[in-house]
Amino acid sequence: MTLSHRWAVGPALVFTVAAAPLAAQAPPAPQVTVGGVVYGQYLYQLKDSLGAGHQNQFSIQRAYVNVIGRFSGGVQTRVTADIQPAAAGNQVFRLKYAYAGWTPSGSVLTYKLGLLHTPWLDWEEALWEYRMQGTMALDRNGYATAADFGAGIDGKWKDDQVNGQFTVVNGEGYSGSGPAGDKRKDVQARVSVRLLDTDDNSRVGGLRLTGYAGLGKYTGGGDRNRFVGMLSYRSKQFTLAGELASTKDTISPVNTNPDATGRVISGFGVLHFPKSAVAVIARVDVVDPNTSASGDRQTRVIGGLSYQVSPNLRVLADVDNLSYQATPTAAQDGTRSRGLLQMQFTF
Repeated sequence: MTLSHRWAVGPALVFTVAAAPLAAQAPPAPQVTVGGVVYGQYLYQLKDSLGAGHQNQFSIQRAYVNVIGRFSGGVQTRVTADIQPAAAGNQVFRLKYAYAGWTPSGSVLTYKLGLLHTPWLDWEEALWEYRMQGTMALDRNGYATAADFGAGIDGKWKDDQVNGQFTVVNGEGYSGSGPAGDKRKDVQARVSVRLLDTDDNSRVGGLRLTGYAGLGKYTGGGDRNRFVGMLSYRSKQFTLAGELASTKDTISPVNTNPDATGRVISGFGVLHFPKSAVAVIARVDVVDPNTSASGDRQTRVIGGLSYQVSPNLRVLADVDNLSYQATPTAAQDGTRSRGLLQMQFTF
């Protein structure tokens, strides 16, 4: 090797050695993923309505498109588009989630701001795992909403042995079907404790005791309070859960509308047959909107059989029957007993 070559190689080696630590310190590239989930169904009315005729139809009940971003410094973002059927065969497009989150290095807490998931329903739907059949009891009966505008903190400790969420939100939900809200805010919190381990170590797995409280005011005044307790057991083979909720609602002006204290009891189970893609589901919801009044209790019974075609496609055949303590109206009678063939596909 000539002298000139030695001088050329020397600076190159010095530059390479000096640049290596700088390259190692470069922040990781942002990770942005796009996915979604769709719920479709065929509905067959098992009992003809007294006034609305017979229902026999195919539909898409919900379609979600998720854009999730992960960035350096523990920053996360999520935007979810929610598409659902409306009147006259049209579709309604709205945001369900649109928030930024930050998890400091080494922290068990994640701070979120924007249009975010509320503490109870997101957790309960993950436990039930059959959102494709329909919404949960509190959501279906208008006592809770899955997302709202506000700020929150998520936390988990000891590999999800304890997890929880705390939010301060407007209280009117994300759907846009109600008032925009006023100066009043709702405070919501959930804590879940794993009492016994199983082969499911997720945030909903094991034998768990879970509590939730939501305290707030309606727009214009009046109480909107929710208290929920649940005991659940989940393994890879089966899920079993029992829930008791107390509700209190007062619509302003308070002096002309007495408090309505309600009660919701819900129990559900899922059995996955060993070494099979088949599962059996069952659920019972008992809703009493005003425990001091008579004749307003409703009982919903759901039972069905599901088949996991692939990791991205699940189908469910089930019966959904709603009975009323009092004589149902013509509209209620026409929708209370249904046979459903439903699907869920993710991408």
